Amino acid sequence: MNGLLKFITCGSVDDGKSTLIGHMLYDAKLIFTDQEKALKLDSKVGSREGKIDYSLLLDGLMAEREQGITIDVAYRYFTTEKRSFIVADTPGHEEYTRNMAVGAAFADLAVILVDASQGVMIQTKRHARICSLMGIRHFVIAVNKMDLVNYSKERFDKIKKQIRILLAEFEYDSVEIIPVSATEGDNITKPSRSMVWYKGKILLEYLEEIKVRQKDGTGFLMPVQRVVRPNHAFRGFQGQIESGSIALGQEITVLPGKEKAKIGRILRGDQDVEKAFSGWPVTLCTDREVDISRGCVLCRGELPMTGNMFEAKILWMEDSHLVAGKNYLLKLGTKTIPAAVMAIRCRIDVNTGEEIPADEIFKNEIAECEISVGDTLVFDRFDNIQVLGSLILIDRVSHMTAACGVVENALNRSGNVIYHQMEITKEIRCQKLGQKSGVIWFTGLSGAGKSTLANELEKRLVAAGKHTMLLDGDNVRLGLNKNLGFKEQDRIENIRRISEVAKLMTEAGLIVLTASISPYASDRRKAREIIGDEFVEVYVSTSLEECEKRDVKGLYEKARRGEIPNFTGITSPYEVPVKPEIVINTEGRTLLECVDELYEKLLKFL
Repeated sequence: MNGLLKFITCGSVDDGKSTLIGHMLYDAKLIFTDQEKALKLDSKVGSREGKIDYSLLLDGLMAEREQGITIDVAYRYFTTEKRSFIVADTPGHEEYTRNMAVGAAFADLAVILVDASQGVMIQTKRHARICSLMGIRHFVIAVNKMDLVNYSKERFDKIKKQIRILLAEFEYDSVEIIPVSATEGDNITKPSRSMVWYKGKILLEYLEEIKVRQKDGTGFLMPVQRVVRPNHAFRGFQGQIESGSIALGQEITVLPGKEKAKIGRILRGDQDVEKAFSGWPVTLCTDREVDISRGCVLCRGELPMTGNMFEAKILWMEDSHLVAGKNYLLKLGTKTIPAAVMAIRCRIDVNTGEEIPADEIFKNEIAECEISVGDTLVFDRFDNIQVLGSLILIDRVSHMTAACGVVENALNRSGNVIYHQMEITKEIRCQKLGQKSGVIWFTGLSGAGKSTLANELEKRLVAAGKHTMLLDGDNVRLGLNKNLGFKEQDRIENIRRISEVAKLMTEAGLIVLTASISPYASDRRKAREIIGDEFVEVYVSTSLEECEKRDVKGLYEKARRGEIPNFTGITSPYEVPVKPEIVINTEGRTLLECVDELYEKLLKFL
């Protein structure tokens, strides 16, 4: 018997994916008697005038049956005399592309359906690109609904040319194009009498015989999922061996730290073994103490790459658009780590495969981008090691998956730039100045009083003998950030630069005050990560109504007339801080009262 085959069915809406798999299961007698009776009963009120509706075997949700479409991924497990299968029947509607990508992530082969009466559609092209993106290298193109075109060989040949043109843009190991009729059962489990001109294999026969191979590395590789220490005498590292084998006494390298150790013990379950192989879940013990935690990778032979920047190709899944500079959590292998999309290189057109320059990426679009992570990460090209080359981006607030993708290349500049430790440290500089450094970050609406408060507070600090520097948002934009506009990606970059400059100034031992709107919570969170424990967020909570009254520049009035786009509070949102260190409301109070309160609250931080 051939090994397990995991495959996906995909294509455009109503191409017959569920019907195809349902008919295959029914004709091959791979369903139970009670399922067959339920199918016949349900079909009496179905969409085929009482005839058996084979799609009902897979479309289980009420909404799917009402609309006659697939919404969620339906997994089915079945076995023939020659092979075992797991099939993921995925939705065709563009709205559910996320679900289709989930199914593609697990599959070794894709069965892409094309409606013979419609030909190759946009969603067919999108699904083919997503399958290729997810590493699928074996394709079956099922040209369905041949009964609707009178089983025309000419029509099949025409669509076959369209398919060859489409697949010419992808890397693949095998492709088979089969004419079928999912409703009538032609060429699914038995040859069609209506298409005697077709001499190739039928669908089930081809799936039973196709050989697929994994592309993971040949050397030993195991990402660590869990460190177990039930008592002081035992410390083991658990995970699944993704490639190669390991034996007692062999030396391994621990990435990213590159420490070396020998294997002292191998456990498969609770049994000691002398050797372990690819696909085994094991617990490994080393002959000496080394720094290993979840997310580390144990290797032997050729080592994967390490670094903190790489190029990736991603499928964007969120309703909100992607712009450069946004922060996420990145999951790769067993490691979850803060990350930022530093640059969007291009958007990939689903019709032509053309790379188009883009500043923003919207839902269901594919893009190439540059990603930076917060620490050294173990990764590799997806084509080399799939488990270390596939990733997802997770929204840091909702924890929803924002994107999935693959690693294309490392960015070498991350490995060529090394942080140099200086002999004169921040602690020495602070000691010489007689103070503790820090960043007082004022945030609030335009006109809230941030700059006024920061200016008066700096005067108070200097009078007390402190050494300070005030970075006003407008002043910084006239110099360092002169090249930035006010689009979302520009605002993100503006705050990042201010954060980095403020961080450098704390290294000099200064107390830094920044006054900028900084409207997005994610940007302020990133500023806190850059600056560290010395970050003190001061929210100037003056209301929008009061800010408009104080507007001597007339900016709010211009924004309401539509003369100023992306104006915070009017046409662009301001996200109120959830847990700022200090909140100051300036309404109905004198400047002196506000600064007195602010100075008193700051004493515990400085």
